[in-house]
Order: sequence, then C-alpha cells, then structure tokens
Amino acid sequence: MPEQKDNSGALFKNDKGDNEKRPDYTGKARVDGTDYYISAWLNESSKGVKYFGLSFNLPKDSVVKKDGDIPF
Repeated sequence: MPEQKDNSGALFKNDKGDNEKRPDYTGKARVDGTDYYISAWLNESSKGVKYFGLSFNLPKDSVVKKDGDIPF
C-alpha cells in the first residue's frame, strides 16, 4: 500500500459480523502530519435524510506532544 498523503484518507466497507454497533466503514487518514483511524456509521435523520456519523481516533501507540512536552 502506498504511503498516505497528507490531508487525505480512505474508508472501506467493514464486516460487521453479528455486532450491529460496529462501524459500517473504517479507514485511515493523515491530517497535518498526524495519522488517525476513522470509523463511519451510515445513519438516517428523523426526516429520512441519510448521513455518515464519524469518529476519529489516534493510534494507541502514538504520542501527542503539546507545547514541547516530553512524552516521559
């Protein structure tokens, strides 16, 4: 798989198995040099309009540095 370009990402259909709470789509994105996992659920509003609900998470092994903090 090619290296992820900055400010881009991709979603793929997810096998939900027997768990309806699992996301319908999952993928990865890189925003301003930071990698994220993306989860997407296909939802429908009370007026019948379909939309995606999204969740963005940092990989568990990543360390976020803020204002020069040292991660130890």
